Amino acid sequence: MTTGRRSLRDALLDAFAELLPLRGYRGVRMQDVADAVGVSRQTVYNEFGDKWGLAQALMIRRNEQYLDGIDQVFRRHDDLYEAVAAAVAYTLEMSADDPVSKAVLTGAGGEELLPLMTTQAEPVLFGARTRLIEHVAAQWPQLDRRALAEVADAAIRLTMSHMLLPADPPEQVARQIARMVARYLGEPCPPPKVRQ
Repeated sequence: MTTGRRSLRDALLDAFAELLPLRGYRGVRMQDVADAVGVSRQTVYNEFGDKWGLAQALMIRRNEQYLDGIDQVFRRHDDLYEAVAAAVAYTLEMSADDPVSKAVLTGAGGEELLPLMTTQAEPVLFGARTRLIEHVAAQWPQLDRRALAEVADAAIRLTMSHMLLPADPPEQVARQIARMVARYLGEPCPPPKVRQ
């Protein structure tokens, strides 16, 4: 993809990301995205196919940006338990503060986008799982690769569940998931704190 085309694609995704929290999925038209960038509506259709393709592209791009942040979180920790806890906390806090994530998770302007985080989340889940496994395996090469793949999938799905239905504070959830991952992989982790 040429730089000019990538810039156009990014500009269209940026415009959609700005409009989505304000108008909701139903309220944003392809023409609105085109107008925000100064191109024709057909240009948006040529780039993404339809509005659902635009939404998918936005979620995939946001997932890549999120995973860049997760890479940085992992690099700051030598201990697997602490790295996982920090990564989960980062994920939960980021999704709670992000207007696009809120629009997707709360169904603002319609619930059409929720499948991108649930029943049609394969592109996001597969990308996240693959990248996390590669990063963790490189940083902790002693881990069993098959066990890592199993627990990474479970941890990602569990974290997404807490994004959709937050119950406990992010730090507490992060420690619980980190404990599960570390124990499954046979890595050290602190015991759970006893509630008074």
